[in-house]
Amino acid sequence: MLIVLLKPIGILCSYIFKAMGQSLVIGSDRSARRKKQKGDGSVPVDTPTVSLTAASMTDLDNITQHQIVYKKMEQLMDRMQDENTGIPVRTVNKFRAKVPSVFTGTDLILWIMKNVDVDDQVEALYFANLLSSHGYLFPIDDHFLNVKNDGSYYRFQTPYYWPSNIFDPENTDYAVYLCKRTMQNKTRLELADYEAENLAKLQKVLSRKWEFVFLQAEAQSKVDKKRDRMERKILDSQERAFWDVHRPMPGTIITTEIDYRKLKRYKELSTLANGDINLLPIQLPVKTNIGKPTIESIKKDITAMRLKLDRRNIKLSKIADTYITYFEQYAEYDPFFTPPEFSNPWLLDNVEVWDCDKHSKEVTVRRIKRWAFSLKELLADPAGKEHFTKFLEKEFSCENLKFWEAVQNLKKLPQREVPQAAEEIWAEYLSGDSLNIDSQSRELSRKNMSAPDRWAFDIAAVHVYHLMKSDSYQRYIRSEMYKEYLNTSKKKTSMKGIRSIVSFSGKRDICPS
Repeated sequence: MLIVLLKPIGILCSYIFKAMGQSLVIGSDRSARRKKQKGDGSVPVDTPTVSLTAASMTDLDNITQHQIVYKKMEQLMDRMQDENTGIPVRTVNKFRAKVPSVFTGTDLILWIMKNVDVDDQVEALYFANLLSSHGYLFPIDDHFLNVKNDGSYYRFQTPYYWPSNIFDPENTDYAVYLCKRTMQNKTRLELADYEAENLAKLQKVLSRKWEFVFLQAEAQSKVDKKRDRMERKILDSQERAFWDVHRPMPGTIITTEIDYRKLKRYKELSTLANGDINLLPIQLPVKTNIGKPTIESIKKDITAMRLKLDRRNIKLSKIADTYITYFEQYAEYDPFFTPPEFSNPWLLDNVEVWDCDKHSKEVTVRRIKRWAFSLKELLADPAGKEHFTKFLEKEFSCENLKFWEAVQNLKKLPQREVPQAAEEIWAEYLSGDSLNIDSQSRELSRKNMSAPDRWAFDIAAVHVYHLMKSDSYQRYIRSEMYKEYLNTSKKKTSMKGIRSIVSFSGKRDICPS
């Protein structure tokens, strides 16, 4: 991840140095952020500037390369938020509600092209996305920090939450934030799926002090309720954007992460600036006694390693229970545990026993019980698929299974027949409203039809299979149709056993002595 982050940081340096037209000197006589914001929600903060000259290489130890870029970005953000020459910030009406302190993506791109040495619109959009990914501006309606060149609304982040001020927020703060949002019954503050998962994990990890977390969240929620409505909206969005940078959604790179490989030199420093370790930009463990390890230090390392070996990171009991449940379920169908009537496939090279049930005309109780294991087992058995199709016809949802089967058959066709078969599938199931799928899957299938291949409908097929698994299949297993079929098969099996006993006894009576 750190290697991926080096390129955006370098690109930001080149953009910002173009915009500022300065050498590597950070800081000036003018105030960094002391200004009156009109409705942008920023909090006036007096931030001391840092002086760094290229002549003094020793001063580079006091500040990371990230900090250099952050300071340059913050100077550029000051220009963006200028009352006269900056981006126009205004309050707009959106769905009968006022949205304060916002600007559009089009305004941002135009300002960058006018004030930064960028002529290409695509390059300006990329530069705006880099600023957004570092948390200096954010969309008001999305957790994904990107910028679009349209009329969507964005807001500046308050300097308090800029990455140069906060490096590594703790999990306790994140837990307080998520817990506070659950206390506020507002649509815009509902937790996303990944945030709800993070909250559940944090509740397990911080179980001992969860009462403290809850009290902190409750206190902050009470303070927020006393604020003005517009001010509360701005602060909530800024806090959410801060955590979108430091705890982003899955699949997003953390742009504020420090490259620890560039900070290795700090590990060997015992003192800095006459012994003041607090001048380090980030606190790292410092070795005070560099030299040969002592016997006591080696013993401590051995003890710590033994403790790590004894501690298990995975709960084996749960894994064992899962395996035991699985093998108990399939024990009756595994020839290794239950001797079959045919030759044992574990001993001989005969695989007939694996498919003997599926290809036989007689549907036994053993086969019907296996249908209740999963939808995969049901569809793998021809008799089970036929019976499930009859159930879906009664439920008026047979198109789902037919569409899924058509997509599976599409993957087995020769390449020359694939385009025509894909057109037929689209015309029969997706062109109208016969199939109940979400708009996103339908739109992806529509795009794939421009150059149809055997995987054009995979997304829609997965969605349909999930619907059948969670809805239709569950109702089928609980239905009277399945239960009656199972009971009828039990009666046939019992009657067959009785007839075999009677016929055997009759033959024995007529046999000569």
